[in-house]
This record gives sequence, structure tokens and C-alpha cells, in this order.
Amino acid sequence: MLKVIVAGAGGRMGGRIIANIASEENAELVGAFERTDSPVVGKDAGIVAGIGELGIEVSAGIEPLLDTALDKADVIIDFTFHEATIVHARLASKAGKAMVIGTTGFSGEELDELEGLSRNFACVLAPNMSVGVNLLYKLVKTATEVLGSDYDVEIVEAHHRMKKDAPSGTALQLGKVAASALGRDLDKVGVFERHGLIGERSRQEIGIQTVRAGDIVGEHMVLFGGIGERIELVHKASSRDTFARGAIRAAFWVVDKRPGLYDMQDVLGLKSTI
Repeated sequence: MLKVIVAGAGGRMGGRIIANIASEENAELVGAFERTDSPVVGKDAGIVAGIGELGIEVSAGIEPLLDTALDKADVIIDFTFHEATIVHARLASKAGKAMVIGTTGFSGEELDELEGLSRNFACVLAPNMSVGVNLLYKLVKTATEVLGSDYDVEIVEAHHRMKKDAPSGTALQLGKVAASALGRDLDKVGVFERHGLIGERSRQEIGIQTVRAGDIVGEHMVLFGGIGERIELVHKASSRDTFARGAIRAAFWVVDKRPGLYDMQDVLGLKSTI
């Protein structure tokens, strides 16, 4: 039985992860927490998730769980905010507890710290837990290698109005996959905004553009524009459950792994092909 603690229990993803854990016969929720000023603190995690009582109270931060639920937990699933996730990872590293992290918006320094912390615990870090998106990475790599520099690469991502970071971690990863296949560095060729008299598009650049509107769960399009034709690879998520199920799949996978930083390519066995 996989025993799970969920960070950000009051958030959109936290609620869907809790609901999917409750419906998984081989998984059990043993703890849930939120930031200390959250209005859901003290409430039943199942009620917060909209699935009925589970007998697990949402704690004010992770600290109240250190001597209780953390001892019996196998893994922490965290889709919160990058600064908070780093704090949780430090505690997980100290306790030797596995983590699945779907948080995005990390700085380079934070990613370096996560890599260092993972020497003491197993961690799956992925900007997108969807099986379909991770297959998209493979398709983008293949398409880029076949089409080469004769085709311009443009990425457009769309999410709900509440998303805090832009572009999405998934869009950035798609850009990195394409750039790597072309022998380029996304940090040098990525173009994230266009406005005014910008001049002719350079042959090296990879565009990544952002849309924020309404309640869009998540959409990503990679466009390869050639002379006389274009190819579009598109992924549209209609429910957060696709990310929740992927996170739970990652949790089952990571609990018996050696310390280290993994991603969904490892979980899905695609590492050699991406």
C-alpha cells in the first residue's frame, strides 16, 4: 500500500490528486497540508477535495506532520509554489522520503539545490506529469531531427488566468527538446515576446508565446513552419486528472528507487528515446 502526503491540499491540483488517491485501491492518503494562512487548514482533506470525509485533517504547513504522518509516509506529492517546494524538499531529503514534484517556476539556483538535495532521497521532478505530454516530447524530438533547420519552430501555450509563471514549464521543456535536437541553446535563441517593428525572424530563434485566459487547463502547440507547408503537434488537457494520475504513477515508481533526481521520461521508460 502506497502511503502518500499531499502538499497544497487546497489547490486545484492538490484536490484532484487527493481524489485520485482515494479511488486508487493500492494507495492511501496519510497526510495533507497547506500554507499556514489557508482557509482550508483544519478541514477534512476529503471534504476540501469534494469527495467526502477521509479522516485526514489539512495541516498548517508540513511541520505538524514531521513526527506523525511523515514517519509512515512513502512519498510526498507536491504541486505548490517553487519557494515552498524547496522547503519541503529540504525536509524530505533530511527524512529520506521520496517526492514527486510537479511545481514549476524554479530558478536556476533552486534547481541546483534540488539536484544536491536529491543525493539523499529519490525525487521525480517534471513540469508536466501527463503521459500524453511526455509522448509529445518524443514526437517533437523526432520531428525536429527530421525537419532540421529548414523549418522554423514556434511554441504556443495556454493556461488559466490564475497560473503564476510564464511561459509554462512544459513549454520551456518543449523548447529545450527542440533546441537540443537542433544543436542550439534555448537560453540564447528563445524569443518569449514580440512587439512592434521586430524585423525579420532569425533562422536560429525558437519562439515561445503565452496565453492566459479563463479556466484553460493546459494546451501546448509546437509549430514547424517550412516553405509551402507547416506541421503542428498539439496536446490539450481537458481535466487536471490527467496530471494527477501521472503524479500517482510517478509516486508508485519512485518509492523503491535509489536517491537521485528523475523525471517522467524515467517513469515511462522513454529516457533512451527523448
